[in-house]
Amino acid sequence: MTDRRSFLKKTALATAAAAAAPSLLGAMGRNEKRSAAENDRLQSTLIVPKENGLRITGTFLDEISHDIPHQNWGEKEWDRDFAYMKAIGIDTVIDIRCGYRKFITYPSPYLLKKGCYMPSVDLIDMFCRLAQKYDMKFYLGLYDSGVYWDTKDMSHEIEDNKFVIDEVWKMYGEKYSSFGGWYISTEISRNTIGAVEAFHAMGKQCKDVSGGLPTFISPWIDGKKAIMGTNAKVKDGVSVEQHEREWNEIFDGIHDVVDAVAFQDGHIDYDELDAFFSVNKKLADKYGMKFYYGLYDSGVYWDTGNMMYETEVNKFVIDEVWAKYGHHKSFQGWYLSTEISRATKGAIDCFYTMGKMCKDISGGLPTFISPWIDGKKAVSAAGGSLTKEEAVSVQKHEEEWNE
Repeated sequence: MTDRRSFLKKTALATAAAAAAPSLLGAMGRNEKRSAAENDRLQSTLIVPKENGLRITGTFLDEISHDIPHQNWGEKEWDRDFAYMKAIGIDTVIDIRCGYRKFITYPSPYLLKKGCYMPSVDLIDMFCRLAQKYDMKFYLGLYDSGVYWDTKDMSHEIEDNKFVIDEVWKMYGEKYSSFGGWYISTEISRNTIGAVEAFHAMGKQCKDVSGGLPTFISPWIDGKKAIMGTNAKVKDGVSVEQHEREWNEIFDGIHDVVDAVAFQDGHIDYDELDAFFSVNKKLADKYGMKFYYGLYDSGVYWDTGNMMYETEVNKFVIDEVWAKYGHHKSFQGWYLSTEISRATKGAIDCFYTMGKMCKDISGGLPTFISPWIDGKKAVSAAGGSLTKEEAVSVQKHEEEWNE
């Protein structure tokens, strides 16, 4: 039973706690505000001076991709992303493709009849609305049937897009002022048979149906990084001179219906960028086309299959990184970033050596790897040197990774 003295004591404590609560909450609020203010003042320490480069003004919306999950955002997430993009100066968004094989971004009557999957959301309508909301221009990427990648026959791209272009314009182009142009999404790197005719046909239809809205393409360069997944030798990458000859022919045949070009930069080495992109800019100027720079990625193991170089270089990198950053409490471990999918020659020695070095220098901090699986989607990117039937089986995968 509670006596009067205990009751008064508990009441006094409760009163004191209640009185303290507002001041504690106030202090917490002030700390949060102070933290937010400090965050606003924080600036990255850059090696290269700020404001010393070309601004990024456009970006692809990669909602239908070859090898990564897609259509996994709702409108709330996309709205937030559009707001961020607008805040950093992006004024143009490009749907990378409105469909790829059976996956599509809008309820296309034509493509649904061909057996494509009904999308859960009309992404094209959403992108047009969000672009309008944030005063941005939206470019529609044409449909990619996948047949060209399998057969090198471009006629299917022309035929399917005859219907897609008309559909899209009636459904969205006539409805939204944000609809600003077209992206011919079929990607090439050389003067492929039928490429000029295909690009010209699709570009002309886009312009005819929309009253001349701009069109553009984004080819890659057939450099040594592009062919490393094929049976060709690294030295067989296209030369600057051959690249110039072939793209001069292509531009000559399409410049009246294609207004701009954004070459991808990730398939040549860094020290080749200047030579190739000087040629690209010269050709674009010659044919009165706008020129944009497209950014991509990537190394010796990928070029040669030789893992010893990774081990040698990382001997120094591991030492340097630990000496400079290892004292931070947030430094929790190591990721061995060389990616493999099979029992590649030298992989075990390479991973063991680098993993042991990481653990020895850091007192045993954890290490991990992130391999991929050599499935049919992996070998389909090998430029025709492998067939889907040559993808690894579950049994073989288990055997090799057990080793």
